Amino acid sequence: MNLVERIKGGRFVVTCEVGSPKGVNSLGFLNTVDLVRNYVDAVMVGDNNRAVMRAAPLAICQLLKSRNVEPLMELSTRDRNRLALQADLLGAGIAGVENILLVEGHDLSVGDHVDARPVHDLDCAALVKAAATLTQGKDMTGHALDGAPEFCIGVEAMVGQVPADEQGERLRELVGQGAQFLLTQPIYAPEMLESFVNSVSDLNVPVIVSHMTLRSASMANFMNSNLPGVNVPRELVGELEGLPRAELGEKSLQLSIDLLKKLKPFCQGIHLMPSGWEAYVPRIADAVVG
Repeated sequence: MNLVERIKGGRFVVTCEVGSPKGVNSLGFLNTVDLVRNYVDAVMVGDNNRAVMRAAPLAICQLLKSRNVEPLMELSTRDRNRLALQADLLGAGIAGVENILLVEGHDLSVGDHVDARPVHDLDCAALVKAAATLTQGKDMTGHALDGAPEFCIGVEAMVGQVPADEQGERLRELVGQGAQFLLTQPIYAPEMLESFVNSVSDLNVPVIVSHMTLRSASMANFMNSNLPGVNVPRELVGELEGLPRAELGEKSLQLSIDLLKKLKPFCQGIHLMPSGWEAYVPRIADAVVG
């Protein structure tokens, strides 16, 4: 059962991002997945996320499927042309990977291969259309497929990063092409999420809200300065300032739980980005979802 099917069935979904290996040793990755697997509906595997080269998401998603963990596979337009993108989508279909997040990818200048050349043969809307067309039994050129995949297609919503009118127009295009759910960037103000959800209510698609646990005041300040569209309110930053290291974990955990409880009425799921604090995922999921 894919994410949207679970939401339609009345479930508040929880997904969690776990970084794929930078190398062929998957033990650390799998140990991390084991910390969260019983508390989430899917584990997301990024596609060279933040422009840092890592193991291919399709291979890692196959590994998750072999361990009975539901994957959410990210696929970026940045690194592949339309042939490779469709090939990876068909590969996902063969592997039984249904949940797909289609993105354009971070700029290469922020990653570890700054001399690489971006591809962007398709934009996100064209990739959504291509994925949806594959589920109808044809490729982008209209050639028939020998068996069609089944996908639950998600796209990113850049809340606060672009003007509301431009954002709404973009999302309407993506949903019109076949997107079935929206995944936001981290949001720390319930009123921002409420306003966004109201602005896209006519799209009639689920909204899943990303959340990154604030590990320190300096991390929050860095996010405010370097992550477009992310705004950690000053009062949250103040809660973490001056705390001894031994107290930061519990305080950060409680801030996450309190915030997510306030966000929950406005969305259909949360996407956790623990960044090394995966051990807290069970407590967050239990407290927020119950």
